[in-house]
Amino acid sequence: MRMNGKEKGVNNRGRDYQFKDFQQMIGISFTNEKLLRHAFTHSSYVNEHRRKPFEDNERLEFLGDAVLELTVSQFLFKKYPTMKEGELTKLRAAIVCEPSLVTFANELQFGKFILLGKGEEMTGGRERPALLADVFEAFIGALYLDQGIETVIRFLERTVYPKVNAGAFSHVMDFKSQLQEYVQRDGTGMIEYHVLQEKGPAHNKEFVSKVTLNGEELGTGTGRSKKEAEQHAAQKALEVLKTKTT
Repeated sequence: MRMNGKEKGVNNRGRDYQFKDFQQMIGISFTNEKLLRHAFTHSSYVNEHRRKPFEDNERLEFLGDAVLELTVSQFLFKKYPTMKEGELTKLRAAIVCEPSLVTFANELQFGKFILLGKGEEMTGGRERPALLADVFEAFIGALYLDQGIETVIRFLERTVYPKVNAGAFSHVMDFKSQLQEYVQRDGTGMIEYHVLQEKGPAHNKEFVSKVTLNGEELGTGTGRSKKEAEQHAAQKALEVLKTKTT
């Protein structure tokens, strides 16, 4: 969708119009638009507009951080029923860490809507990772206050959870251990891994591996190393086994 206003950011005079445009873009209409504006208000903007009743987004950021922890924890708890506490914690940390939050914020063009002071704007605050991550958390906090946790979950189902389902965070997950535990729990046999193919030059190889259960292939995976390829194969195998038991 086409954005109105200056490319660098929101024109303060037209910010109300811009936030309506933002709501159309994300498919959510706030009951209290002041909460939405509050979520995008940086402390530098408040400091430059002391005569007006503006409040920065730091308290909303605090709340949004807690809401994200809870909703992501619930999602992972349901999605990975055999994953141990330590692995769940590691995966959650990867999803809600600053680099990930910055990616989510950038994909939704949050930077264009942040209300910044002139000094912060001139020093590149609109692209500053910590600032973008904070705004994403503040937005989650505002959405929670405005419409409740179910709306937050639906928003995350469209913007964050698909990345988990697509394997964007598989580098922090030990699918091989999960698969071994799953098989041992059911007493269904022996897991083995086999390299099917090595492609590319020595400095940029790609491996293709398969995993078998009692000689039957359950899944294949690719990766820049044998270990990574085996992890992806194990992930596919877990999906197959869980489908058979549901």
